[in-house]
Formats: sequence, structure tokens, C-alpha cells
Amino acid sequence: MSQCRGPKAPPQPPKHQPRLPPAPPARCPQSWALLQHPGPPLHHPPTSIPLAPGSGPCCGADEDSLWDTASSPRGFPAPLCPAQTRVLAAGVFLIPYFILLFLTGLPLFLMELSLGQYGAAGPITVWKCCPILRGVGVGMLLVSSLVSLYYNVIIAWTFYYLGSSFQSPLPWSCDAPQNAELCQNPSGSATHTSASEAFWKEQVLGVTHSSGLGDPGPVQWPLALCLLAAWVVVFLCMLKGIRSSGKVVYFTATFPYVVILILIIRGATLSGSLDGVSFYLSSDWSKLQSAQVWSDAASQIFYSLGIGFGGLLSMASYNKFDNNVIRDTLVIAIGNCCTSFFAGFAIFSVLGHMALKKGVPVGSVADSGPGLAFVAYPEALSLLPGSPFWSILFFLMLFTLGVDTMFGNIESITTAILDEFPALREWRRKALFLGALCISFYLLGLLLITQGGIFWFTLIDTYSTGFGLVIITLFMCLGISFCYGIDQFCQDIRDMICHCPPWCSHMLGYFKLCWVFFTPCLLLFTLIYTFLEMYGVPLRYGSYTYPAWGTSLGICVGVLTCLQVPLWAIVALCRESGTLSDRIRKATQPLNSWRAASGRDMSAEVINVPFTITLTSSDFTAQPDSST
Repeated sequence: MSQCRGPKAPPQPPKHQPRLPPAPPARCPQSWALLQHPGPPLHHPPTSIPLAPGSGPCCGADEDSLWDTASSPRGFPAPLCPAQTRVLAAGVFLIPYFILLFLTGLPLFLMELSLGQYGAAGPITVWKCCPILRGVGVGMLLVSSLVSLYYNVIIAWTFYYLGSSFQSPLPWSCDAPQNAELCQNPSGSATHTSASEAFWKEQVLGVTHSSGLGDPGPVQWPLALCLLAAWVVVFLCMLKGIRSSGKVVYFTATFPYVVILILIIRGATLSGSLDGVSFYLSSDWSKLQSAQVWSDAASQIFYSLGIGFGGLLSMASYNKFDNNVIRDTLVIAIGNCCTSFFAGFAIFSVLGHMALKKGVPVGSVADSGPGLAFVAYPEALSLLPGSPFWSILFFLMLFTLGVDTMFGNIESITTAILDEFPALREWRRKALFLGALCISFYLLGLLLITQGGIFWFTLIDTYSTGFGLVIITLFMCLGISFCYGIDQFCQDIRDMICHCPPWCSHMLGYFKLCWVFFTPCLLLFTLIYTFLEMYGVPLRYGSYTYPAWGTSLGICVGVLTCLQVPLWAIVALCRESGTLSDRIRKATQPLNSWRAASGRDMSAEVINVPFTITLTSSDFTAQPDSST
């Protein structure tokens, strides 16, 4: 039996479950839930999960800033974002960043944590609180699956670079004999291919042998072995569920902090580091008038916190029922942003040294996309004394960040499926299911490590977590606010905290205002701008422009995620009876197992009542039969 589950799962209720009347006003549902709904035992037993700042894969947007570039330690799961990063100076970016953090990031982060913790269920089953929104959970499952499909490819690249870092000189440095011809041109010309870029494109990707999306070419077998190793690591760490992965996270979530601190100290001693830091903190106030900067800030908040991927819901479902989710939200989200900000100093101090060595401006060496993590920064590290050591340290940090992210993605998928099919919770069946899942993802991921795989990687990365993810999150926010009821949701949070401090009550009022107005409006703004950019700017990888059929295929992937919301809403309405208004009313009311699940471990609860009952010996004596 899985260690993360507790007692055997109770029999599943029938599809047409009776609805509950409005929940009675109470501060601690441990009392009324036990008295009124003595239902099944705790669905996800509480366990201890190490939480470090942040969560969630963020490589879905094509406008993520450098703040989160492959150097942001997280807890569950950790975002590693070398895939589609954009170089932005942090000075003026701070203003829209923090405005959107407090109006969108924190409210949505709290909403997912509270929903998962109160319902003690994964991203699909948790919508028994409002069955018409079940498609939101299914959409989250699809997003996590698509991200898991290509995300381990980043870890495979990291494995390749980590293994190559044990060579001296580094194979992408100018000291390597094979790069002597490439390094003869020191002018820093834009048309000149550096040794690091040649290593990335020719030896790692093999993209120089592919003409585009329709010409994938053969598999890069060294990368195939690295991808296999990455999936084996994920499988072994997830084999025993949340307890085993939670222990691994104690290392993977703290080690990057140590590396960042070391890189900051080392970078501060380099000549030219102040130029890099000055570029990082530079401010161009005119950019505040650009919608692009605000959209970049929204995307950065959205993806770095992992909102809408289902990982937050899944991990929060293992929390203790009385865990203070408001405190966790503030600590994790703000800690995440501060970590990203300070990690920028480690990046730009080294890039400033590289710019000084090459005699070019810092902006010309600060690459975007995968090139920042796998071209620009490795090249900068190759210029340092003892470069193999710094390279090993950097790519080991990338590996721990990537594995953290995969833990969250796979946990979200397995939790959602095991909730729907409880028979798979038995340890051997779960191990077989997890093995089949990893093997399937590995085989599908082989397309992404062909010679033209980077074109498919960019396509899936751009559209799998683009407008579809924003739409899913918008429906989640609107559904909780206006279908489930914002007042009831706030009461659920008070019930969990039980002894709610005054500051929590004030914060809850602020979050309530955001959920009802500010957050949906900002999500709509992000969605509109995403559509405008998608249709106004063609998708490119380097100088390659994607054909119309490739863009259409990517849009279909995003639409597939969005379609889950209306599709499952129709299914929920068809399962009800009566007129259309009656069906909608029934489909927006919680199932009775929603409150029962929040009753938690009923055998361990002691309820204090404000009266006593005195029993006498006659209470234990059978009454004589009588005809009256």
C-alpha cells in the first residue's frame, strides 16, 4: 500500500450524489463536519512537505523575464525557465511586477492552495465543490502532461552539459582545440558564431542538419540516453509517492540557494561585474507605457508561481487541515520573488565580466531563450579560472531545479488519476502505472531530441501553456467567486485556520476583492494581449519562421485544453434532471462528499461540547416489552 495514502479508500459514491444544504456557520469544521457528515476517512492524509519559495513550471510563456532564468530555487515544484526567457532590466520592471504580484499572483496562489487543502483531493476530484467546473481540473491535467512531455528534455540537456563539464578544457570554450578556428575572430560580430553557440547547435542539438519543423531527422542518441536517465531519476524519486519525493526536495530545494550565494560572491570579485549589475538594475521609465512590459510582468508572475498547472492543488491536498494557508501564501510567493531578484545578480555579474572580456555591451551577450542557460552563461563560465568546477556547480543547480519541477508535474498527474481510479493506489499497481507513465513520456519525448526536435520543443512550449492556461485560471477564479460562492470560500479558509488572527481576517478581505474584480480583469488583459501577440507576431526560432500548418497545430493544442471546460460542463448538466435552470443550479452545488472530505481523520478528533451528560445504570438496562 502506498505510504502517502493512509487507510483503504472508501467505496465511491454514486454518480448522482445528493447535494448539501448551505454549510452551517462554524469556525472549526472539525466539529460540525464530524457531527453532520461522518463520511469517508481523510482522502489525502496530512504529511510533512518541505516548502521553499515558489512553485510551478514557468516555461510556458514566450515573454518570461530573466529574473527566473534557470536560477530560481523553489519548493514544489521548482520552475526552471531557460526555454523561453526574455532579457529585461529589473529596474523599471519592478513596478508592474509587484503590482501584478499583489493583484493577481498572491490571490490565485492562495485560491489554489486553499482549494486543495480544504478538499484534500487532486485537481479533478476537488471540483466536487462545483461539478460544472470539472473541466478546469481536466484542463490542468492536460497542461501538466504537455509540460512533462517536453520539460524533461531540458533536464536531458542539463545532463549532457553536466557530463561534458568534467572535461578540461570545457568543450565549448576557446581553449578546446576543436574551437581554435571559431575563436580566431575576436571582434564580437553579430554574424560570428561563438564556440559555445557552435557546441549547442551542432553537437548537442544537431539543428544545423535540419531544415525545419517538417524535417526532424534522426534521434540524437547521446541526448536519448540523457533523457532516459532523467526519467529514471523521476521514476525512482516518485516511486513511494509524496513521502519519498518530499525527502528529496529537502536537498533539491536548498542546494540551489547555496549555489546562487557562491555565484554571487564569485561574480562580485570579477572585473566588469558592476557593468552587468548596472545593466540589470537600469531603468527606462518610458517602458511603463508599453503594454508589452505589463504583459511580461503578468507572465512572469503567472508561470513562476506555477498557477493553473494543478501542482499547487495536489501538493496542498496533503497539508494538515488547520494549516495557515494565508501565511504560506505570503511566505512562499514573496520568498519566490525575492529569490528570483537576487538570483539576477549572480547571472549579470558574470555576464558583465564576459562583456568586458569580449569588449562588447552587456546587452549583446545577454541572450534570450535556451541560449541564455546553454550558450551565454556557459560561455561566461568558461572564461573563469577553474571553469570546469563552476560549470559543474551551475549545471548541477539546473538539474536540481528541473527535478523539483518534474516532481510537481508528475505528482499532479498521478494524484488526479489515482483519485479517479482508487484501485491503482495499491503499491504495486501504482508502481506499474508510474512506470508506464514515464515510459510513455520518454517515447513521446524522443521527437524533441531529434535534429529538428528544437523546433517541436519551441512549438509545444509556446502553445501548451499559453492562452489555454490563462483561460483555465480565469474560469477557476470566476467559478469559485460566482458559482461556488466567494463568501462560502472565504468561510472555508476561516474554518481551516480555525483561530484566525486579526491580520488574516484583514488579508482575507483584500483577497476577496481581488478574486471578484481585480484578478479576473488582469487575467482578461493578459489573455487579450496574448491573442494580439499570437496573431500579430509570427512564431520563430532564430531565423526560422514557422509555417502556417505548424502554428495551426500549436493553436489546436491550446484549444484542446480550453475545450475541456465547456465539454465537462455539458456532461455535468446532462447528468442532472429537470429544466435547464434546475440543472445549472444542481451542477453548481457541492456534492455531499465535499464536506465529508473536509472532516479529516475522524477517529482522532475530540470534540468539546458546552454541556455534560450523566449516565445511570438504567441507561444500560434493556427496557421491558410493552404494548404501548
